[in-house]
Amino acid sequence: QVQLVESGGGLVQPGGSLKLSCAASGLTFGSYAMGWFRQAPGKEREFVATISGSGFSTSYANFVMGRFTISRDNAKNTVHLQMNALKLEDTAVYFCAADRRLGVTTREQDYDYWGQGTQVTVSS
Repeated sequence: QVQLVESGGGLVQPGGSLKLSCAASGLTFGSYAMGWFRQAPGKEREFVATISGSGFSTSYANFVMGRFTISRDNAKNTVHLQMNALKLEDTAVYFCAADRRLGVTTREQDYDYWGQGTQVTVSS
């Protein structure tokens, strides 16, 4: 019933930009904090960014600080990840996740729902 669908992934050159989107349905969107995680081949899934239910609080992984921006539009049940100054090591499948507790957390085990992911490939 709850669905999170990511979009916006693709191929981009180093230094380029990409905007990911996540459309949520089947839940009261404003009652959930939202997060982005990523998983590169051969590596475990890692935290990227999160935003509180109200949108007033955010948290970022150190490796994306200053390059990525998370935002949400509760009227449209969407969360976005604006990715700038992309690096080769940003290549991964990016996942959208929802946490019903409203707080911001970096722990993937705290998230209740997950999307299927969208592939981001950074290559020259």
